[in-house]
This record gives sequence, C-alpha cells and structure tokens, in this order.
Amino acid sequence: MKAPSSSSRAWEGLTPSLAEWIIDAVDSMGFKRMTPVQASTIPLFMTHKDVVVEAVTGSGKTLAFLIPIVEKLLRLDDPIKKHHVGAIVISPTRELATQIYNVLQSLLAFHGPSASAMNPPDEDADMENGVKPSNSSSKSDGKVVPQLLVGGDTSTAQDLSHFLHHSPNLLISTPGRLLELLSSPHVHCPQSSFEVLVLDEADRLLDLGFKEDLQKILARLPKQRRTGLFSASVSEAVDQIVRLGLRNPVKIVVKVKGLNNAEDQRTPASLSLKYITCPASHKLPTLSKLLQSLDPTPNKTIVYLSTCAAVDYFQHILPAILPTIESGQHFTLVPLHGKHPPKVRQKNFAAFSNSTLPSILLTTDVAARGLDIPQVDLVIQIDPPSDPKVFIHRCGRAGRAGRKGLSIIFLQPGREEEYVSFLEVRKTPVRVLELATPTTSEDATQTTSQIRDIVRTDRALHDKAQRAFVSWVQAYSKHQAASIFRLADLDWEDLGRAWGLLKLPKMPEVKRWEGDRSLGVHDVDFSTYAYRDRKRELLRLEQLHEKKEGDGFPEVSRAKDDGVKQKKKGEKRAWSQQLEAKDERERRREKKRTKREAEKWEKMTPAEKEKQRELERMIETVKRKQVEEEQQLGEFHGFDD
Repeated sequence: MKAPSSSSRAWEGLTPSLAEWIIDAVDSMGFKRMTPVQASTIPLFMTHKDVVVEAVTGSGKTLAFLIPIVEKLLRLDDPIKKHHVGAIVISPTRELATQIYNVLQSLLAFHGPSASAMNPPDEDADMENGVKPSNSSSKSDGKVVPQLLVGGDTSTAQDLSHFLHHSPNLLISTPGRLLELLSSPHVHCPQSSFEVLVLDEADRLLDLGFKEDLQKILARLPKQRRTGLFSASVSEAVDQIVRLGLRNPVKIVVKVKGLNNAEDQRTPASLSLKYITCPASHKLPTLSKLLQSLDPTPNKTIVYLSTCAAVDYFQHILPAILPTIESGQHFTLVPLHGKHPPKVRQKNFAAFSNSTLPSILLTTDVAARGLDIPQVDLVIQIDPPSDPKVFIHRCGRAGRAGRKGLSIIFLQPGREEEYVSFLEVRKTPVRVLELATPTTSEDATQTTSQIRDIVRTDRALHDKAQRAFVSWVQAYSKHQAASIFRLADLDWEDLGRAWGLLKLPKMPEVKRWEGDRSLGVHDVDFSTYAYRDRKRELLRLEQLHEKKEGDGFPEVSRAKDDGVKQKKKGEKRAWSQQLEAKDERERRREKKRTKREAEKWEKMTPAEKEKQRELERMIETVKRKQVEEEQQLGEFHGFDD
C-alpha cells in the first residue's frame, strides 16, 4: 500500500507519523488499497461528521470505522483520564464483537504504545511477532487501550475489575453487557473525553429486542459526540435511524453494478446468487448432490436453518446424508445457534473458523451478520429467512473482499417461487441453478428412510424431531412476506417425510388436515421405543408403569391409533396445547383470587377497611415515585440526538 499523497482526501488531516503506521497496519492485513467505503467514511469522521453507511457485505466497513476511532483517540490534546471512556463500538452478537476486537488488536499491534498497553513489553517477542516499535513523536500517553465486553466467559464484576485495573478508553461490546458496565459509578463518559459511538449492524441493533438497552446507553453518553451507523441494509431502518437524532448525518451508500451495468445491486459482484426449486423432501438429498458436484470442493460452507431446535436435530442427521469418505469427500459438521451456552458458541465458532479441512457450519441467523469467516465459498439457505433483509446478510458470508462465492436458496414449488420476484424488487436478483443430476423421488424416499433409521435408534432423536418441527412451523408462520409463505400451501405429508418424522406432532396448524398422521410409519411401538440414555429410559419406564396402573396404557393406545384419539387423563399434551392450558389455569387462578379478596373485604370492619385503603395509598405513592425516577431520563419519543 503506497503512502497517500498530501492531496489524498481519505487521509486529509492525519499527522505523518499516524498515517505511516496506519499504512503499515492496513497493508499487513492484506489490503493493497482503501475500499470505497473506507475512502468515503474516514475523512468524514475526521471532520466531525455523523455518518450512516450502507455498503455491500465484505466491503471493509470494520476498518472504515476503526481507523478514524483510533486516529481520533491518538490525536487528543490531553490524554483521556483514568476510568474515562473515549469511544464505544456496539455490536448485536458476541461473535461479531469478538471479530471487531480482533481486527482492532491487529491494527494496534503496529502502534508501539498501544501494543505495549495490551501486552507487557517484551522486545524479543515484539521482534518475533513483527511488531514495529513506536516512531511517533506524540505524547507518551497517546495510546488506545481496548476492552471486549460480551459476557459468557466473564461476569460483570470481572469486566468491571478489568476496567478499573487497566482503564481502557475504547469499549467494544454487546448492548446488555455494555449497559451493565456503564451503570457503574466508576465508569465515566463525560463530554470532555467521549469522542465516537459506532453502531455496527445498526438495523439489527434497532430491532425491538435492543431498543430499550440502547435508549439507556445513549442517555448515559454526551449528546456532543460523533455517531456512525454501519450495515449492509441500513435503508431498512431509515425511520428508526432518523429517530436516533444524528446531527446532520452524511449517508454513504456503496453498491455494485448488476449484469451489464444495468442497475445497482446490494451484494458484491464476486458473489453469485442462485435458487433451486424443489419439494421439502428433496432438499437434503439435493444438498448432498451439490456438495459432491461442485468443483473445486468448497473449503467452508454455511447451511442456514430457521430455528435453534432444527439445528439441534439435524446436527445428528446430516452426517449420514452428507458425502462420505468413501465417495472421496468428507465434511466436518459444526453446529451453532443462539441458545448454545457462550462457551459452546465460542468453541464451535472457533473450530469452524480455524478449520483447514472442508467444513459445514449448521446455524441460524446468529451467524448471518457481519462475521468475516475466512474461506467461506458456499452459503446454502435450507429455510428462507423470516426477515427478508437478513437474506442479504446470509449471502454475504461468502464472496467477501473480492473472493468468489456462491449462495443458494431452496424454495418449494408454488407460491414460494414468487420470492424470486420479491428479491428482484429489493435489488438482490437471484438466478435459477440447474443441477446436472436432478434429485428424484427415489432419492428423496431413500433419504427419508436413512433419517428414520437414525431416529429409531434413540427416542431422544424422535423428541428432538417433534420439537424442531413445531418450532419450524411457528417460524414459517411468522414470515414477514406472509403473502408468499403461507401455512395453507404446505404439503404436510411431504414435510413430515423431509424431516424423517415417525408421526406428525399434534398442533393446531394440522388440526383440519385429513391426511395420514403416521406418515406411513406403522412399525413403531411407542411403548417399547426406548431412549439410548439408560437413566432417561428408566424414568420413562417408571412413568409408563404409573400410567398403566391409572390409565390403561394411554401411550400404547395413541401409538396404535396413530395419534388420532382424544386426550385421556394423564396423557401428555402437545406443546401448543400446553401453552393454552397454562393461560387457562392462570385465568382461573386470577378469578379465584378476585373472589377471595371480595369475600375478605366484606368481612372487614370499617376500621380495617380504612387501614387497608391507607396501605393501598402508600403503595400507590411508592409506585408513582418509581415511575417519576424512571422518567427522569426523559419520556421515550425516539432516541436523543
């Protein structure tokens, strides 16, 4: 990377020493030139402008905000005081926050004082790691000390202890853990020291689940600050972004030309977007054929499912469906979803990222945004995302930084095919992918048999399948493109075979379906169908014995009648029915509680009634004071500027 000329707008205002180490750092990270989003964003941040940046995936947004943050903190006239924060980067997921932190560490390794602050000074180790000694003539106190706040591995108390001991001035965090730290009286973000706030994947952060935390975080930050919002789909949340109250923000949009330079599209030119139309029961055999037919074999593949329960189930099924060593190919399967414990998420994500063998990440949308995983060649969406803007983010895990990538989405025949036109309107055109050897009905039948053979080996897999299928149906019913994805159009029998179910679970969605709920499986005796885990099986047998004494083997009756009989006493309800029953029990309890209170009131003397009224007035006064204290931050009419 050549040193910028004095007229280079992207480097305007940088001191020579700072420009030099930034050039060295960016060059060592594999960039021979600045990307358009970096060249546009850096000078605006440096001239005290708020920015809203929408750029295609893999276009270098992370460095576009890290470089100006670092440069701003190093150019301060006075060093940031102890326990004061100068900049914050907020990310929606642990994985993305960790990735940003790692990129920042690579950048700061080329700035001597900052590198020394992150690691104890060791001249020999610095030489071995290629860390360049500081040649800056700036103040010795000029350094960037980052801290990663994501939870999971550390408690809030441990994070606060680290903050007090090391006094970091740049925080990279998820919203929840950041709010916990900022709530401490020992952490300060005053106007005199705070410089920059960056919201990465801003549209995701502005989703319902993060609004309240963000409001509280922004209330603790000074209004006079620089704010940057970055995402590949910022325009999806324009109305909410306006409510953030940015000060005359400059919007930067970086897109690429489509075919024949006809129009802009929202994905990189190096990424090919395809779709395959096939019934649900053909999806897994088609996935297997794809992996065998692609030449060269993809280094890393990401397969997206719609729910965590589906990942938990198919992680046991796919190894038998995927190409085997005997076929000349073998893929390592790694599961990842948001309900995994933090340590499991971290371990599995690292295993996939660092794998040198062909690997498949089986995941949900937790791995859809911002993650820069090396050598991802192929993305396959078994289930279309409920939120259409997530489609872009899923696809963008491949084809990053100019590397060729392929993204394929599976659609079922019929109304789902309208999703192609829907994506075209959203400037993410997809083209049909014709397979050299299409999947046949015989292939689908064979795959269903393979799955059922696996499920028969352990009743726990049957339970996982039932739970996963129910969760998938619930997710399908919540598609934002509801006119395209409709439950009424689903082929329940084909879906059941696609999942390798031994019977359809009881749920309201199939109540009026008149098909075969056993899905053609009549050789399973559910009274003897055992768990592989001995303790769990013993517990099941005990429960079965109790039911036999009280209810005459209701479980056997259900198995024989393929789940059609009405519920008997002691029989386990379907998940959806359990929720309805729980609501009904709560209504009855509330009704009884009201009745008891009315009876109690009638038995009171006038003096007792007056005493009770006084107690209620006191409680109301306390509640009113609590509400007033909460409103001191201001009634929520959108975020402050």
